[in-house]
This record gives sequence, structure tokens and C-alpha cells, in this order.
Amino acid sequence: MLQLQNSYDKQRAPRFLGAVAKETPVARNSASLTDGLFAKLEERIRSGAMPPGSRFPTQLEISAAENVSRTVVREAVARLSAQGLTTSRQGSGVFVAATAQYRAFQVTRDEMSELTDVIKLLEMRLALETEMAALAAARRTTADIGAIRDALAQMEAVIDDPEAAARADSGFHLAIARATQNHYYERLIEFLGLRLVPPRNLYLRDQSEEAHRAYAAKVQGEHEAILDAIVRMDSTRAREAARHHMQESLSRHSQLSETTSLRPKVEDSGTSD
Repeated sequence: MLQLQNSYDKQRAPRFLGAVAKETPVARNSASLTDGLFAKLEERIRSGAMPPGSRFPTQLEISAAENVSRTVVREAVARLSAQGLTTSRQGSGVFVAATAQYRAFQVTRDEMSELTDVIKLLEMRLALETEMAALAAARRTTADIGAIRDALAQMEAVIDDPEAAARADSGFHLAIARATQNHYYERLIEFLGLRLVPPRNLYLRDQSEEAHRAYAAKVQGEHEAILDAIVRMDSTRAREAARHHMQESLSRHSQLSETTSLRPKVEDSGTSD
């Protein structure tokens, strides 16, 4: 791959992103092209090939170098801007942001459509939420107990509405995070939001309504065990209940991973851990 050209030579085709063989425009998926271009531009920025403060190539230059449409370029560049990797200066153009090489933690919706990534997130939650539950049991207030109970009751009330149940499920874990009296737990759980819970239809796709209800009831029982330990201020039991809950979820999705090599179809809603 050719090195980035920081100053564009107007006498020849731009080559700052690497040599690209000219290809006949065929029916290529626009979203895939945008994803690919975004990934390439992001890598150049993250690696330092396009250093912080340097002028960013124009959309026309990128379009010519990559042999893609201006629409694809515009969408990829807009995504870079949205993630804080580039910044616009009125009258001067677009520049690589000074903080571009700082990689913020994120969990994307696309990642949550991949079973392997769902399992990895569950592994992280296993380590995180066991101690979070233990701290909540040791530090919770009466108000915290009320908030956790309310979230659990809401989950029960909307058990047949996967989207609403997902929001209530996320609220349950957030209430536990707040009960730790540690705002970093709260920030992290709030940031993860609905990503905390894998899509229910990832595990139960094509199964009956009865299977969905049985699954939701099992998860509800695991949540109730965590709540009971927190109410009793029993950190050991809270830790064990949270560990059991997360291990059960890991087991369910790991078994699914072993039985299919296809990427499951995942909806944006209908999550439950």
C-alpha cells in the first residue's frame, strides 16, 4: 500500500489511500462500500498515517482515489465526523481532530448482531456485574431497593412485549448500578443501555410463544434471586446470584454458537438476557 500523500498532487490521480485498481461500476452494495471506506479512513487516522491536525482530503479526492461515488464518500466522512475523528474549520476545510487517536470505548448495534460478540460482551458482564451486585448489597439504601423492585415489576408487567421488557431489563441493571453508590458503575451501565441484554430472538428464533414466555420467566427468577440478596444486604449471595444469572446466559448463547455457523437474523428490539 502506498503511503499517504499529505499534499495532493493535482497533476495526477490521488493515491493517499493506497493504489486501487479501476473497476467497472457494478451493482455493489452502497452500505458495504461505505463501511469499507469508513474502516480504511479510520485506520489511516488511528495509525497516525493521517496525523492529528493534518488537512483531510476532499471528498472529490477520496472519490477519485477509491473509485466510489461521492455519496459513499459523504456518508463515510459524516461517520468520521460523528465519531469525533475529524473537525471542520470554516473557510479552511476539514482536518483530522486533535484527539482522533484517542479510541473511546464503544459497543455498536452491528456488533450485537453477531453471536460471537454477544458472547464476548456476556463474558465482560460476568466479571463486571458479579461485583456490582455485591457492592449494591453492601451499600444499597431503601430508595435503591424501591427502584430495583419497580424495574423488576415493570419487566413482569410487559413480559409479552419484548421491546418494553428490554427497556425494563436495562433499567433493572441500572438500578443495581446506582445502588453501588459508585457513579462509574452507573455511567458504564447507562452507556451500555440496551446493549446489556442480548436479543431474545437470537436465542429463541423460530420458537413458540410459550418458549418465549418460559425463557422470560426463567430470567425473571434469576433477577428475583439477585434482588432478594441485595434486600438482605448479603454481598456473598448477591455475587453468587449475579454470577449464576450471567453464567446461565453465557451457557445459553454458547450452546447456540455450537449449533449454528450462520449469522442469526437479529431484530433491533426484543432483548432479554
